[in-house]
Amino acid sequence: MRFLFVHQNFPGQFRHVARALADNPQHEVVGIGDVKNIRPDSAALHPRIAVRAYPSPKRGGGQQTHPYLRESEAHVRRGQQLFRAAMQLKAQGFLPDVVVVHPGWGEGLFLKELFPAARHVHYCEYFYRADGGDVGFDPAFPGSLDERLKVHVRNSTQLLGLTQCDAGVAPTPWQRSRYPVEYQSKISVLHEGIDTALVTPNAQAALEVQGKVFRAGDEIVTFVARNLEPYRGFHCFMRALPKLQALRPSAQFIIVGGEEVSYGRRLPAGETYRKKYSAEIQEQVDWSRIHFLGKLPYLDYLKVLQVSAAHVYLTYPFVLSWSMLEAMAAGCLVIGSATPPVQDVITDGENGVLTDFFDTEMLAQKVADALANPQAFASIRQRARECIQQRYDLHTHCIPAWLAFLTQH
Repeated sequence: MRFLFVHQNFPGQFRHVARALADNPQHEVVGIGDVKNIRPDSAALHPRIAVRAYPSPKRGGGQQTHPYLRESEAHVRRGQQLFRAAMQLKAQGFLPDVVVVHPGWGEGLFLKELFPAARHVHYCEYFYRADGGDVGFDPAFPGSLDERLKVHVRNSTQLLGLTQCDAGVAPTPWQRSRYPVEYQSKISVLHEGIDTALVTPNAQAALEVQGKVFRAGDEIVTFVARNLEPYRGFHCFMRALPKLQALRPSAQFIIVGGEEVSYGRRLPAGETYRKKYSAEIQEQVDWSRIHFLGKLPYLDYLKVLQVSAAHVYLTYPFVLSWSMLEAMAAGCLVIGSATPPVQDVITDGENGVLTDFFDTEMLAQKVADALANPQAFASIRQRARECIQQRYDLHTHCIPAWLAFLTQH
C-alpha cells in the first residue's frame, strides 16, 4: 500500500507509525511538511521514507481581513501550497491509498479533491470551544467575549476536514469528546505511543548541572514543558516554590523548557513568563536550589525524569503532553493537575497524585509529602509505569493498533 503523511512539522505525531509502515517493503511511504520545519537530517527518519517539502505560505490575512478570519486565510494559503506539492507527487505517479494529515493548519483542505480514491484519515488533536476547555479556564487570563466568538471560526478548518475525511484519530478520550457529537463516531482513540523500552526507570541515573551531580534517590523536584507558560501551569508551579522550599529545605528543583510561547497569550517583546513569575517570587526563594535547564537533548531530558523524586505536571484542559506519559514510563511519581485529559490517565492515589491546578498550597504540600516519605509512594510509581506499558506502549500496543487501523480495507 501507499501512504502519504502530511504535517507542517513532519513527522510530528506520525514519526513512529510512518517508520513502522516503512519497515514493510510492501508499503511505500511519503511525508510532506513545511520547508522551514523540515530538518536537514530528515532522511535519517527512515531510509524508505521519502520526505518532501512545500514552500511556507508567504502571509496570512492582512489588516483589511477581519481578525477572526486571518488564521483561516493562512490555512487556505497553506492548503494551496501543500496541494501544489502533492500535485507534483501525483504527476510523478504517486497515488496514495491512505492519506494521513493533521488538519489543524489547513493542509487537509483540498487533498480529497486531488486524491478522491484514497482513504483520508485526520489527526483530531483538539477542537476549540468557548467552554469546558482552555478558553476562560484561568482567572488570571479571563476569556473575553471576542475570544469566545473567535473560537467558533477557528474551528472552521477542522469542520471542513471532518466533512471530507473518512476517519479520524484522537490521542485521548477527552480530546475526542471535544469534537461535535455528530462526528465522534468517525473518530477512534489511538495514542501515538511511548517507547517504554527506551523510557525506563534507572536507579543509577545521574545528571550533571552546573558542576553539581544529581542522582536518582536525591530529593529532586522536576517540572517539564516544551515552553514555560501558563497553559502548562508554570505560574502555579512557581508560586508554589516558596512554600515548598520552606517545607523541604534540602530539595532541589530542575525545570526544563524553553522561554517562547507555544500556547496562549504572548507577552510584550523582550518579556517571558519565566522572567515574569521569577520576579514575582524573587525575594521569597533560594535561587541556588532552582535550576533552569532550557531545552535539552532527548537523552538528557530522560535523565531528568530518571533522577526525579517528584514530577509536577500541570495543564489547562487542553492537549496532553507526551512528557507526562514519559514521566510515568520512567517511574516518576507524577503530581498532576486534576484536569482533563490528565484524568484520562491518572487515577489519584493509584498511578499518580492529583492536585487542584490553582491551589499552590495544596501542590506544595503534596510534593512535600512525596519527598518526606518516598517509600510510601513506591507502589504508585510502579503502577504508573505499568499503566503506560499496558495502555500506551509503542511496540506492543500503539503501533500494532495504528497499523491495523491504517491498513484496513
